[in-house]
Amino acid sequence: MTTFTARTPTALTSRNPATGEVVGEVPITPAGDIAAIVARARNVQPRWSELGPAKRARILRPLAQALIDRAEALGPLLSEEMGKPLPEAVGEARQCGEELPTTLDQLVEAFEPDVLQDSKTESIVYHDPLGVCAAITPWNFPLAMPHWSVIPALVAGNTVVLKPSEETPLIASAYVDLVNEFLPPDVLAVVHGADEQGQALVKADIDLIVFTGSREAGKHILNAASATLKRVILELGGKDPMIVLDDADVEAAARFAVRNSFRNAGQVCVSTERIYVDEKIADRFESEMIRLTGEQNVGSGSEEGVTIGPMINLRQRDHVLKQIDDAVKQGATVIAGGGEHPDRYIVPTVLANVTHDMDIMRDETFGPVACVARFREVDEAVRLANDTPFGLGAVVFSGDAERAGAVARRLDAGMIGINKGCGGAAGTPWVGAKQSGYGFHSGREGHRQFTQTRVVSR
Repeated sequence: MTTFTARTPTALTSRNPATGEVVGEVPITPAGDIAAIVARARNVQPRWSELGPAKRARILRPLAQALIDRAEALGPLLSEEMGKPLPEAVGEARQCGEELPTTLDQLVEAFEPDVLQDSKTESIVYHDPLGVCAAITPWNFPLAMPHWSVIPALVAGNTVVLKPSEETPLIASAYVDLVNEFLPPDVLAVVHGADEQGQALVKADIDLIVFTGSREAGKHILNAASATLKRVILELGGKDPMIVLDDADVEAAARFAVRNSFRNAGQVCVSTERIYVDEKIADRFESEMIRLTGEQNVGSGSEEGVTIGPMINLRQRDHVLKQIDDAVKQGATVIAGGGEHPDRYIVPTVLANVTHDMDIMRDETFGPVACVARFREVDEAVRLANDTPFGLGAVVFSGDAERAGAVARRLDAGMIGINKGCGGAAGTPWVGAKQSGYGFHSGREGHRQFTQTRVVSR
């Protein structure tokens, strides 16, 4: 009898989610090699730290123009590997470059020491590097998410080992190669693989873990990090609500709902997944959503005019379809989309008559589905919006800014937008509440989470 031993794959194969065709491959990093990669990062970290924030920022400043100049080359690879429409993919690369100078200025300012004095003591509060940072990033913004984790860590004086999603290794490697054109050796390294490599990196001799991904994976990372009390920053899932009050601009609210529910095929952490509309304007709102949903074009990201690309993989597509099917069986009504969903795609879908008994109103969908529920009283809308373990973003639409602000202050979310998305002005934090966040990014306080606070008093 012949015994066959299963071969361990040595390469990650990246496939176009629209076609299943191979885009390329990268070698899988053996889990046993990760400790040595981390050791090299630790060896060069003191020299990188000695430069200081301002000089580190100067070293990285040319990266801004490089990202802009190469956006047209990076975009097609990003689109082909992840599936999003080509203009959005090019825009992702370009935006990273355009925003980088301002980000670098904010980082340098955030890492300046603070001086505190009273009648007896002067204290200097320093914001020093932690050491080696592990950045574990997702596939939905496969260039921007590494960028938003790597740059603050580097300017803070940490060295970085990046493990990008196994779904999008090629664009992540292209990003690392570009950044490394400006860095000394071993300051930024990349490891490729799936769960085994991620677990090995979390257990390695690192000081900070920055993770963006699912709540379940975040819990595993937090548990593993607890053994040595590693610092952890987690941006986790969302189930973002939108409240539309009776004095809202119905057309503007519906236009936002369609855009924010369906962009990137709904594969956005702050996608609008639950919409609560005052019953007095619900018919008009739903009609407008139906009209605007019908204008969406589904197809490969490389096709001109496409607004909705494929799901990242069949597993995610099956999850979304199951949520839709289960909701319909429990009484939800498909008022837009639905019917046949082409292979690898989900047709943008609007569900009405949804309730919180349905899985689709409780658990993250991460697909192009908008669920619309009606309310009579604002208190009811607030209660339903808060009826979730998640708390990343939320939105309130109203013609009365003061009224909308009062509702916004009652929502259990880290970021709330009024008549707009939840993203804030330059310099504001990107922060989740409840089980959507553990620590946070951006803004003065977010940047400082990449550092060790150290107080010297005299």
